[in-house]
Amino acid sequence: MSLTERDLAVIWHPYTQMKTAQPPIPIIRGEGTCLFSEDGKKYIDAISSWWVNIHGHSHPYIAQKVAEQLNKLEHVIFAGFTHPGAVELAERLLAILPSNQAKAFYSDNGSTAVEVAIKMCLQYWHNKGEQRTKILAFKNAYHGDTFGAMSVSGRSAFTAAFDSLLFEVEFIDLPDANNIESIKSHISSLKSQISCFIFEPLVQGSAGMIMYEAAHLNELMAHCQKEEVLLIADEVFTGFGRTGKAFACNHVANQPDIMCFSKGLTGGTMAFGLTTCKQEIYNAFLSDDRTKTLFHGHSYTANPVTCAAALASLDLFLEPSTQENINRIADKHRAFAAKVIGHRSLKTTRQTGTILALEWETGNNTSYFSSLRDKLYHYFLDAGIILRPLGNIIYILPPYCITNAELDYIYSTIEQALDDI
Repeated sequence: MSLTERDLAVIWHPYTQMKTAQPPIPIIRGEGTCLFSEDGKKYIDAISSWWVNIHGHSHPYIAQKVAEQLNKLEHVIFAGFTHPGAVELAERLLAILPSNQAKAFYSDNGSTAVEVAIKMCLQYWHNKGEQRTKILAFKNAYHGDTFGAMSVSGRSAFTAAFDSLLFEVEFIDLPDANNIESIKSHISSLKSQISCFIFEPLVQGSAGMIMYEAAHLNELMAHCQKEEVLLIADEVFTGFGRTGKAFACNHVANQPDIMCFSKGLTGGTMAFGLTTCKQEIYNAFLSDDRTKTLFHGHSYTANPVTCAAALASLDLFLEPSTQENINRIADKHRAFAAKVIGHRSLKTTRQTGTILALEWETGNNTSYFSSLRDKLYHYFLDAGIILRPLGNIIYILPPYCITNAELDYIYSTIEQALDDI
């Protein structure tokens, strides 16, 4: 019985209509940018396995540090106890985050990092004796699949079965030169009700790699701060170099009150979540009244092995060669986008840092359920490239170790696809 057959007998895959989906490809090994299937075929992982891998698969340095940690301490309860890895990771991350970030709260993944942030904001106002329960978010946002994260995400097929159970959110358009003043006025009219504003800085990933200007985000952040609306920057996707700088918030002058991280946090090695906040947020929970405690935690909070992976990934991330690679990828993307712009099959191209998105022209509106999606997906798989189209939008989001030759092969395959599909 093959691995695929065994899988189909026992496994339910994410974001997959199991009745109609093609059988999963069995991957047994990874190295650098590539993944290798059971039958020996090599695939370039051009999307970093759902945007998590930043240094390449099976990186020997991360593997070494994880193995060393397993021989010291695999886990310890994080309520009432601590360990070196958790402390060092918080110290080192806070040192490179926006200067107002003062405390770190660990969780398990991107959705839980967002849940923690939302609870921090709602309880911040509760602890201060103010009932601010409305949350501000962008239309078409995606912040995760747990209930709080779903609530602050745009209403879509992803949330339809649960819409009546999600809490109230005020959704606004992405800011631009034409609407920024009206958005600010709208926020001012609701300021006494709004607890916080959560946003994906610069790029809305799952919405189709929708990009917007840092200047407009900065202006919106400044207005929210003036109206005492707390700011949550969801950097689960954009953090750790994806937008060209270490963090997307480095593109703006104003600083968020809370930040969320996951994906690239461990270099794609294992699941981890982190929520950081400024001192003022933390202080609102300090009290002789124990009911003002942040009652949130996970069994594997700050797992030592995961912290070891994150610390190793951070070592690699801070090497000068990593930023050089980020710049190289961004330059290559920019040049390729300029080359194909105007092709009859393309509606538009978008690029920020290491993220390049190309939207196929379909004659219809962009749709996650576009029939073009499966054609594109299998076309690139047949060519040994893993791209996971968002409907009629393909995007390249590679590990930073990708070579110029690998990028050129992806680009040339895309050019061929533009002519073929």
